[in-house]
Amino acid sequence: MNGAAADEGPILALSDLRKVYGSVVACDDVDLEVRRGEFVTLLGPSGSGKTTTLRMIAGFTTPSSGSIAIDGRDVTRVPPHRRNVGMVFQSYALFPHMTAAQNVAFPLQLRGVPKSSIRDRVDEALRLVKLGGFGDRYPRELSGGQQQRIALARAVVFDPLLLLMDEPLGALDRKLREALQLEIMRVSRERGATVLYVTHDQEEALVMSDRIAIFNQGRIEQIGSGEDLYDRPATLFVAEFIGESNIIRGRFERDGGAAGYVVNEPWRCLVGPGSVQRAAIDGGTAAGLVVRPERMRILALTDDAPSGVSVLDGTVDEALYLGSDRKYGLQLADGQHVTVREQRDGNERVWERGDTVRVAWSADDAVLLPDPAG
Repeated sequence: MNGAAADEGPILALSDLRKVYGSVVACDDVDLEVRRGEFVTLLGPSGSGKTTTLRMIAGFTTPSSGSIAIDGRDVTRVPPHRRNVGMVFQSYALFPHMTAAQNVAFPLQLRGVPKSSIRDRVDEALRLVKLGGFGDRYPRELSGGQQQRIALARAVVFDPLLLLMDEPLGALDRKLREALQLEIMRVSRERGATVLYVTHDQEEALVMSDRIAIFNQGRIEQIGSGEDLYDRPATLFVAEFIGESNIIRGRFERDGGAAGYVVNEPWRCLVGPGSVQRAAIDGGTAAGLVVRPERMRILALTDDAPSGVSVLDGTVDEALYLGSDRKYGLQLADGQHVTVREQRDGNERVWERGDTVRVAWSADDAVLLPDPAG
C-alpha cells in the first residue's frame, strides 16, 4: 500500500449499495471501504456484480439504493465528470482522430487547466508510462499494449482521487499482460494513486493487490489480502475460487474437546481446534474440509502416519510431471477426488497411475467450513 496515514478516513466508502434490473439483483447491499493509496481488486466470476459496482462508483450507472462517498463527499447522484475519478477501460476508449498527446490532454482541457501547463503535464504522464516521444502518434499507429499505456496516462494525468480500472488487460496476450501488470503497479505507486481494479483473473489479482474483494451473486463474500483468502477462506466458494483446493465433504462431529472430525463413513478426518473455533459450526452440520494440494502428501500403505495427521486411502488416477513439482490426482474410496502437489527434490518417491496409496495432511493445515450444498 502506498502509505496512507492510519487516522485518515477512507478515500472510497460504499454503504448498502444495491442495483436491480427488473427481477435481477446485479449488486446486493455492498459495503466497502478503500484507504488512500490502497490497491483493491474486485474479483469474481462473470455476472457476480463487480463491474456493476465499478460503474456505479464511476457514475455511469445509477444505484437503486445505498450511497457512494469519495473522500468524505457523497457522490451518489453526482455526474461522472464531477467525481474526480480516472477510468481505464478494457477497450482503451481512445479517440482515433486524436494523437496520443491529445488523448492524454483531453481530461485536462475538460477541467479548464491552463494551456501553458497542459503540455508539461502531458509530457510527464507519457514519460511515466514509458512512452515519451510517442505523443504525435495516432492510436492506429500504436500496439495494443501502447494504447493501453496511453489510456493509463490519460487516467492519471489530472491526479484523480480514485483510479478505476475495468479489466484493462483482458484483451492482451499473456506475456504482455504480465508486463503491464508490473507497469500499472509501478505507475500507481509513483503517483500515490488509490486504485480500484476489476478482473476475473485470480492470478492477476493476487500479484497486484493490497486487498481483494471476492464477489459472488452480487455480494462480497470476503475481503482481505491474497494470503488471507488463500490460507483462511471464509466460505467454500472463496476456497474454490482462489487457487486450487481439495474440499473433503462430510458432516462435522465434535469430540467433546476443542477439536472434532469431519465424518463420511467409513472415514473420519481430524479437524484442528483453531479451525473449529474459526468455523463456529454445530455438530451434525454438513461441512467441507479445505486442504490445499501442496499441504497434502502421499504415503505408501505401509507407512505410519504421525499423530495429528489425517489419512485417507485412494488410488492414483493422474500423474503429471510439471518441472519443479509433480501433480497427482487421487480417487478416494468414497468416490471423492483430491489433488496433491509434491515438490521435486531429487529424492521424492514417484507414483504411477493405478498405485494404491494413502494421502495425508496435518489437521492444522485444513480449514473447516459449513457446506451449504450439504
